[in-house]
Amino acid sequence: MESRLAALARPVFGSRIARFVAYLGLCAAYLQGGLVKLSDFPGAIGEMHHFGLSPAPLFAVLVITLELGASAMVLSGRLRWLGALGLAGFTLLATGLALRFWELPAGQERFMAANAFFEHLGLVGGFLLVAWLDLAKRSSD
Repeated sequence: MESRLAALARPVFGSRIARFVAYLGLCAAYLQGGLVKLSDFPGAIGEMHHFGLSPAPLFAVLVITLELGASAMVLSGRLRWLGALGLAGFTLLATGLALRFWELPAGQERFMAANAFFEHLGLVGGFLLVAWLDLAKRSSD
């Protein structure tokens, strides 16, 4: 039964287009975030100030470059593993900085921050999987 189901799913979910859509989904928040920060640089600087990062303009440029550059690497396939590891590391650091749910009092805000924290850990896992698969593919080629 499992092999029949896999045979039905493989033509669609094993296709290059499905893989690209999956990569695009993983990178969507970073593309959106990088483009918004790029189009509203004073807002990006304000965000860096909000999280206590100094010098804020330098951190804003670094974040924009990482979000857009690493996403382009994942989507293009050029050094995909490196782009995925970059986004995984960035997400882990940013999540620990921005979603410190354990410091909030019990209630709705803590609940929402905890959910977002663990959702971001899921993104980290997804990017680690992308890096692992890309490196495994390269070693078998």
